[in-house]
Amino acid sequence: MLEKIILNTKDSTATVIWMHGLGADGHDFKPVVHMLDLPHIKFILPHAPYRPVSLNNGYEMRAWYDIFGLQPDSPQDETGIKEMQGTINTMIESEISTGISSNRILLAGFSQGGAIALHTATRFNQPLAGVLALSTYLPLKSKLSSEQHPVNQHMPIWMAHGRFDNVIALSTAQSSREVLEDAGYPVEWHEYDMPHSVCEQEIDDIRNFLLRVLPA
Repeated sequence: MLEKIILNTKDSTATVIWMHGLGADGHDFKPVVHMLDLPHIKFILPHAPYRPVSLNNGYEMRAWYDIFGLQPDSPQDETGIKEMQGTINTMIESEISTGISSNRILLAGFSQGGAIALHTATRFNQPLAGVLALSTYLPLKSKLSSEQHPVNQHMPIWMAHGRFDNVIALSTAQSSREVLEDAGYPVEWHEYDMPHSVCEQEIDDIRNFLLRVLPA
């Protein structure tokens, strides 16, 4: 199991599992959770394992899977992605075993963490509350139609991206949005005047979305 930070454990009735970006750790979104101020939601912020990352010349850092490139035609680490999918599945099932209904569990993630959130949620075999996908993309897009689980085909997906993102191009995120919509998912799309980061308006909008899909 992954090391993790857990916030708001007292009297929580819902769970958000929030994955950080490449090279960061679970502490990265701890300030955002405090800003959201949603005490009825337990937030689990796992730390990705350390692994060599090809994009960074094999330098070892926290990463959900290996990255070979950020272009639309770059090869993808399917083995690593699916391995992490299994790990996150286990985390979801652990929450369900504590008495939290699957439809009160939401996956969230930023950048590489958002890619894992999208990949895992679309394939999970019990209904989830939704996905929060920040400055990210859908990995293994060509596999979605054959691997998606119908039980989650109508879960809300909240996607946001910065217009000045120079890490993951806005067009890459828009292409992922189109694939998700073509597959039948209701995607709520937001753009902000920001680089590869989060902004105050985005956090306000995230709070409204979470209150809508995980009401107190």
